[in-house]
Amino acid sequence: MKYLVSVYTEGNNAKAALLEKEKESVKVLRVLSLSVSAPGDAGSNNFMLDLETPAAGNDLSFDELENIAEGESESGDASDISRLNSILSGIKLSQVQFMPVVGEPTANYHFSERPADANKKKLLQAIISDIYDSKGVKVTPDMLGYTEFDEKTILSVFLEGEIPAVTLINRLANFNKRRYLKIPAIKPAELSLAYYAAKNGNFFPEDNTLIIYIGRETSKLIFLEGNKLKHIGATLDVGVSNLHTYDVYFSKILLEMENGGVSKLDNIILCGEDRSENLILSFYGTFPEANVSEMKFEDIDISELSEENQRDLALYSIPISAGVEYFDELDKKHKGVNILPRYIQENQKFLQFGWHSYALMPLLFGATFFFTFEILSNMQKINELDMEIARLNQKQIQNQALIEEITPLQNRINSFDATQSILDSATVDAGIWSDNLSSISDFMERRRNFWISKFENPNPGDIIVYGFSLSRSVLTEFARNYPAAVVKSINSETIREKTAFSYIINLKLNEKQSDVQ
Repeated sequence: MKYLVSVYTEGNNAKAALLEKEKESVKVLRVLSLSVSAPGDAGSNNFMLDLETPAAGNDLSFDELENIAEGESESGDASDISRLNSILSGIKLSQVQFMPVVGEPTANYHFSERPADANKKKLLQAIISDIYDSKGVKVTPDMLGYTEFDEKTILSVFLEGEIPAVTLINRLANFNKRRYLKIPAIKPAELSLAYYAAKNGNFFPEDNTLIIYIGRETSKLIFLEGNKLKHIGATLDVGVSNLHTYDVYFSKILLEMENGGVSKLDNIILCGEDRSENLILSFYGTFPEANVSEMKFEDIDISELSEENQRDLALYSIPISAGVEYFDELDKKHKGVNILPRYIQENQKFLQFGWHSYALMPLLFGATFFFTFEILSNMQKINELDMEIARLNQKQIQNQALIEEITPLQNRINSFDATQSILDSATVDAGIWSDNLSSISDFMERRRNFWISKFENPNPGDIIVYGFSLSRSVLTEFARNYPAAVVKSINSETIREKTAFSYIINLKLNEKQSDVQ
């Protein structure tokens, strides 16, 4: 879905049409007519709604404007542009393109008797030279467009001076707080009218057709031969605002027929401000053999328009024809003349550079490279640090596992210290301890099936020995070496699938014991 606002200005009048392209169909959604202050007037920036042309739809009803307060300033730009802005009601600006349509004196036509050249740059320079030689006008390539008129002739269009429709669109952009609105092309009004009439007219190849557009202050005469452009007449300085008799049209038409080599008229198509019955009858009287009709838009969906705007749709022939031609160009059905000056292209660029900006571009690229390199280097360092953190976390987990293994060993060591403390305090006489321990050590050396696991000192001179033995007789033998010893208990236990005896013996160390035999 594509939206296009086609805007045509003529003197103090502007006409706009909102078109929608969806698949293969074109729909006219809204039309609008505005009065524009003449250039150079004090109120030249003021746009006022033409109350004679109602807008389509409730949201575009401007009848209430008749009740505008008399005290409102004539330079109320915001109010006037807001009325123009209402043609976009309910549509996002980002979805809409705007296309100015120009006619004389902004658009000028020139015929060059030369065939088309594949080298477009060379052909443009040749056309520019022709225009300067014949008209004395210097034209830049961006202000020039061309098309093939016939096999031997090139028809070119060049722009001069300010483009009022572009100014109007720019002011609409400012009203919407935009730097610019999207302008894809600028179309010449006469060529767009000729294209649309030829596209939809069932003309015989030998038919001569006149398209006459009557504006407020000027009128246009365009001649077709069959479905091809034959001649573009000079713009007439007469329109509905200054026309006193239709005879002036007939004399101008006859003059342009002579200039364009048109011998007769088979069809006359009326469009613009005046399509009255009196005008049609006057043409029948002067050209009785011609078929006089109003321009129709039968291939366009106009169901969104009000009944009155549907009846008066020929009033908007130029903006609608230009919009249809542009859509056909996008679909590769037609190749017309599109002009887009360089200043408009530059204004629509996202980044706008002057010569000093281009001088700074190497620095910009250098800074970009430097910061990119620094960012990548820092990212590499961050990755290395992340890996080191992961390694240390793994090491911490391993160390925690070792601590958990060491804790039981530490408890056993502490228990040994307590046992050693008991032995140290078991007797006052260190000699008794030495003799008895030596005796016990000798006995255990001889009897390899006898172990001591624990000592207790409940009372001074008493040592309770806990341990294990693989032989019960060894325990009896050990106890016999201590006359005062008391065997308190002997229990049978299984240790590593072997039968052993756990014992508790109370040794009396009050007297020095003899060596264990």
